[in-house]
Amino acid sequence: MSVIGFPMSRPDAAAKVSGETIFAFDYEEPGTLAGKILRSTIAAGRIVRVDASKARGMPGVRAVITAADVPSVLGGWIIRDTPMFAKSVVRYVGEPIAAVAADSKDAALRALDAIIVEIEATKSACTIDDAIADGAPLLHPDLKTYRMASGGEGGDYPRYGNIAAETASVGTDEGVEKEFARAARIVEDVYRTQRQYQAYIEPRNAVGIFRGGRYVTHTGTQWPANVRARISQFLDVPLSKVRVIGHPYGGGFGGKLDYALEPYAIALSRACGGRPVKIQNTRHEDMLTAPCREATLIKFRSALDAEGNILARDVECYMDNGAYTGEMSFLASFPFHFAAINYRVGKLRAVGRLVYTNAAPTAAMRGVTGVPMYFALENHMDHIAAELNVDRREYRLRHLFQSGDRMSNGQVLEDADILRQQFDAIESIVPWQEAQKNKKPMRGIAISPAIWPTNPLPSSATVKLQEDGSVVVVTGANDNGSGAVETGIRQIVAEELGVHPDNIVMTDPDTDTSGFDGGSQGQRTTIVAGGAALAAARELKSKILALAASMLQTTPDKIELANGQARLKERNDVFVSISELGVHATFSNGSLQGTGGSSIKPVPHDAGCASGMLAPLFNSPTYHVHFAEVEVDPATGNVKVLRYIVAQEVGRAINPKSIAGQIQGGVTQGIGYALYESLRISPKDGTPLEKGLESYRLPLSVDIPRIEVLLTENHNANGPFGAKGVAEAPILLPAAVIASAISDAIGKPFSKAPITPEDVLAALLEKPPTS
Repeated sequence: MSVIGFPMSRPDAAAKVSGETIFAFDYEEPGTLAGKILRSTIAAGRIVRVDASKARGMPGVRAVITAADVPSVLGGWIIRDTPMFAKSVVRYVGEPIAAVAADSKDAALRALDAIIVEIEATKSACTIDDAIADGAPLLHPDLKTYRMASGGEGGDYPRYGNIAAETASVGTDEGVEKEFARAARIVEDVYRTQRQYQAYIEPRNAVGIFRGGRYVTHTGTQWPANVRARISQFLDVPLSKVRVIGHPYGGGFGGKLDYALEPYAIALSRACGGRPVKIQNTRHEDMLTAPCREATLIKFRSALDAEGNILARDVECYMDNGAYTGEMSFLASFPFHFAAINYRVGKLRAVGRLVYTNAAPTAAMRGVTGVPMYFALENHMDHIAAELNVDRREYRLRHLFQSGDRMSNGQVLEDADILRQQFDAIESIVPWQEAQKNKKPMRGIAISPAIWPTNPLPSSATVKLQEDGSVVVVTGANDNGSGAVETGIRQIVAEELGVHPDNIVMTDPDTDTSGFDGGSQGQRTTIVAGGAALAAARELKSKILALAASMLQTTPDKIELANGQARLKERNDVFVSISELGVHATFSNGSLQGTGGSSIKPVPHDAGCASGMLAPLFNSPTYHVHFAEVEVDPATGNVKVLRYIVAQEVGRAINPKSIAGQIQGGVTQGIGYALYESLRISPKDGTPLEKGLESYRLPLSVDIPRIEVLLTENHNANGPFGAKGVAEAPILLPAAVIASAISDAIGKPFSKAPITPEDVLAALLEKPPTS
């Protein structure tokens, strides 16, 4: 292969670092107005009055809109529970109440100040504990009447009280109870984890334009098709009336999968007679309303026999949904999978409950639900090993999945032996027993495995040959900064067509011209969107070969594509250039092009294994093992990560350089989750305590060790050239292994994340951890 497997530099790198790239945040059109949103300062209350009359008459103000000015409908990704503007009640601090378009930001801000809002505060439930307590106020008394969104997968699901969604194992209660009754030992733990902000460089933003009866937005989004669906819902117009144009954007990590400001910008534009309206979040506004990672309350119980074998496991996971539900209904099923992931655990009872709270809605941040679940699972395994007085690594290996084992959904893992290979790969670099023996005081080590699926949503692409021999790839996938589109798909198409990657033109997504793509999420872009581009390239290739054969007076099977030429396989000096073929085709019958689609094939599983909206499959699973070494300062409680090793299975490495970057970035975010980051919300009044990045502690370069990457290639029949997804899994295990390593260093376990210096000092002094 001439392109695949080689470390290609980012084609868009120079433009981005030089300031040439026009990011979504930078985009605007002549005559663009400034938009701002008035948001609730109260977590729960009844709206008594909204009076915008004074604001509408202020100089420079072009429009003010409230719930009275938009269709009285609810929107939502899976269930339609979300109003565009609060109308009769507010449910979280930051909920939109009104929006303003003006000649300048200053004028828009003055107009916001002039809007009179009277809210009668009511009792709130800002935390999981408050929301599930007896007598808790119901956030959605009409929950049972809400409609499923069009196209919502899996049908309806259990929802009641403040439980927005529930997924539970089916038919296992009796077997689990029997195993616990005969257990020689029962180990129980309760874990709590925090909200985590995606902390992308570019806050969310949008330009909205109402023109020619159509609703158009320019935005930086991970999923243009999803944003289009939400605009259609909120403005109550057909999908055909909505156009979403994607632009380069500064990261997403799940925070830009759904709508943010787009419906508001478009509605303001319509109110202003079609003038473009641009809304940009400040960092404070972004953190106030970010669809961040959910906080969790996780309970693990394991029943053991006399030899320490796991007979049964019982797991409850409560997930902080916030006030409204995006895709989280679907993710309530993930605890069911992760309750018994990695290891053979006998009988299983597991339930995931999504909890409405008076806080900003949460969403699928990188490593959806897996990050807190692996934190709990792996620390629970440590607790079991400590109770049995056995080595942590050996106990894991003793229960580790093997090829042919079944997951909780009945799916057979055909290649699970890769996990043991990853353990061996790290052992060859850091022999476990030797490292344990040679540990210095206040240092600790840990090792943990993970299995992760690939989002299977489909994709489509068009690949077109131009007159100069260049090739245009039209895809609905938007590069989120990972390089999966700009580099990965480019390399895939270049390899198949035998052209230089520089001659591949990647287009920005546009829902009018791009086919459907399931979004930059769930490490699916390279494998699924790349697969669609490969299918399209193969169709184009067949047409190129047929045309070349007619020009060279031979048959297509005797021609190969290489170095920008269609040439005879047995005589490389007999050829026609790709550019000649492009010219010939264009001015005879029109441009040559191919179209293709891709999705991940489903695998057999037990469809009745759980109730609720089940994410049933671990499609194209990838296998991972992480190792960490830490040092604890007993005087300050500070934790320093000294060494970090990742053994990751990648299918075929399309671009090893990009893969290493994704792994290093994911681990860095995971270190932040483990030690520093917490998007705190006051349990008393629902006010977010972090107002900006000054108080939200992100990991700095001095906090991150050199991250060693060991790639394992294992051909994937579902992926282009054997590739698998790589970008999401690296964040799964840092919190788990760092917590385990800290416990190893000081001899005390931890049951919450992040583990702060105060928590470490409290453990050293045997005080209760901070809340």
